[in-house]
Amino acid sequence: MGLIPQLAIILVAVAVMSIVGVRLRISAIPLFILAGVLLGPSEPFPGWIEMSQPLFLLGEIGVILLLFYLGLEFSLERILQARKLVLTGGSVDLLINGGLGLGLGFLLFGVGPEAVLMAGIIYISSSGVITQALFDFRRLADDETDLVLGTLVFEDIAIALFLGVASGLAVGTAVSGPAITWRVLIVVAFVGAFLYASHKLPRVIDRLAIKIERERLVLAALALVIGSAALAEEAGLSAPVGALLAGILLSETDVRDRIERHLFGLRDFAAAIFFFTFGLQVDLGAFGQVWTWLATGVVVAIGGKLVGGWLAGRMTGFSKRQSFTVGTSLVARGEFTLILAQLAALGTALSPEFRERIVSFAGLLVLVTAAVGVLLMRESRTLGRALFGSTRRQQT
Repeated sequence: MGLIPQLAIILVAVAVMSIVGVRLRISAIPLFILAGVLLGPSEPFPGWIEMSQPLFLLGEIGVILLLFYLGLEFSLERILQARKLVLTGGSVDLLINGGLGLGLGFLLFGVGPEAVLMAGIIYISSSGVITQALFDFRRLADDETDLVLGTLVFEDIAIALFLGVASGLAVGTAVSGPAITWRVLIVVAFVGAFLYASHKLPRVIDRLAIKIERERLVLAALALVIGSAALAEEAGLSAPVGALLAGILLSETDVRDRIERHLFGLRDFAAAIFFFTFGLQVDLGAFGQVWTWLATGVVVAIGGKLVGGWLAGRMTGFSKRQSFTVGTSLVARGEFTLILAQLAALGTALSPEFRERIVSFAGLLVLVTAAVGVLLMRESRTLGRALFGSTRRQQT
């Protein structure tokens, strides 16, 4: 089947799932992923849609635009005000979820590179899934959302550094201290340059934007977003992190609202494709091979985020209810979990059993945690009131 007929089927499927989501009053994210599973190549489904480079590219554009929109809401001033939340939330999250992932790896595979790669797979939340859910549930203005976003920013930077280590472990190459130091310097310099530009350039951008017509403004904005994503990849970061920084760069400009309005439809289209392509990579037929990994992995993945978010919230002065909301907001795993699993599947220095099963495990882990995570986010306030009452944020 050609690309256009496949795309037509995908659009019909995500449109139907959007309607179902509205009727059921739930986020469409897990429904988009489910549509990908049902129409994808895994047994026992018909396999009408197969992952291809064009679909992968559309999915990449989707998550890039999601993170760009997040950056538009997350200005430099907001980052500076939330720096304690970024450092505290990110550090607690890394210690608890990275540590639990490493412990799970030791339990399943013993001491070795497989355990380290499992730590990364368990640790990293999905910026794409969580960002879309925050938009869906109108949570961006909530106090505790700054802690959620700060933790995601910390994770994206941490995983950028981890990818270099993971690549070396997968192929049996020694990871040297100088190489890691150089990678850290590049990442810090890249992020610092964008944050400095977001402080100095807004007025310049506004003066230029006044003279640009709507069509050219859209093209200029897309050039900035995709160009920033490409630069981020060259610097060793992920493309979505570059898009996030591009959004921060424009967040304090007068032209921000125009860009947000003009790109909104494109963002929703590409984001739906992104979540659908998630589902294409989930092989339900492999459940029998990885169910023991999955049973322990799901408990560790969900429990670790709930505990880590709770502790980070309490340490930064949030109420018990708000801290619970932070934990529920970080449960979903996604794009980086799959990326690390695909990297591991090619790792010649890893055990054959691990390489054969890790992608299936990661895909099922993403499916379960994305569905549970979005559901918990939707019900977090109700659950929080039931567990802790309607307490307000405590003052530090």
